[in-house]
Amino acid sequence: MIIAQITDLHVVAKGQLCYGQMPTNARLGEAVAHINALRPRPDVVIASGDLTDNGTEEEYACLRDILAALIPPLYVIPGNHDQRDALLRAFADHAYLPRPGAPFAHFAIDAYPVRLIGVDTSVPGHHHGLMCDQRLAWLDATLAADSQRPTLIFMHHPPFRTGVRWMDASGLHGGRKMEAIIARHPQIQRVVCGHIHRLIQAGWGGTVACTAPSTCHQVALNLGETGGYEFALEPPAVQLHVLDPGYGIVSHLSYVSGNHETISPPAPLRAQLVAAALQGYAELCLTEFDVRR
Repeated sequence: MIIAQITDLHVVAKGQLCYGQMPTNARLGEAVAHINALRPRPDVVIASGDLTDNGTEEEYACLRDILAALIPPLYVIPGNHDQRDALLRAFADHAYLPRPGAPFAHFAIDAYPVRLIGVDTSVPGHHHGLMCDQRLAWLDATLAADSQRPTLIFMHHPPFRTGVRWMDASGLHGGRKMEAIIARHPQIQRVVCGHIHRLIQAGWGGTVACTAPSTCHQVALNLGETGGYEFALEPPAVQLHVLDPGYGIVSHLSYVSGNHETISPPAPLRAQLVAAALQGYAELCLTEFDVRR
């Protein structure tokens, strides 16, 4: 199973630029085309928050128009730039989501080899995230309901400190309490997040927690104590989480923009490389790889 993660789309109204500078709508369209063209194509796409920039109905209408071209099934959660009820109204045809007016937009999807759990960390009117007692209790009970299936949790705010200080200032409250719950459920293969607009990974709660790059722009890398309030025009990207039967989830980064042309070595050398790779992989399968097919 292949899970494509897109995050921090920041879609704006038609004809507008995000922050007056960034063509986020066009960038999302490119990401959708990129996902559709991947071979093999991902089985599902998860969007981990900040789907729009201001959470308006007009922005959600533009978002739905762009995402309509996406071929794999889509699952969404809100981020700090979203408005929960507006999102739930815009995606009212997505049966996994609760109805508008719900206190949270949590859900669990049990239809795939990997269980997908979406956790709503958004706090209306604020940029930080929150795992309150009610959300923690829901998560604990949901995880306990199926302890055998490999599980991926996706949420907007990362539950760990990233070192990008000005972004950490709007981080997740209650992350330590969440970590204690995660540590009790070893079926969790990944906790994947957005918010930071960068690829960051951490060992956390007995598993791996990570953030993904944005489809529109990245946050400038600054690990100092001051400054860094800038965006970087680094390539947009999609994160791919692949279920390996012997190792669990293995994650890859796929750049949306740039030259994706491949170059093959001369035919005789290519034949040698293919033969050596096939033999080497077969030997590893017998000795090191715990592959169950």
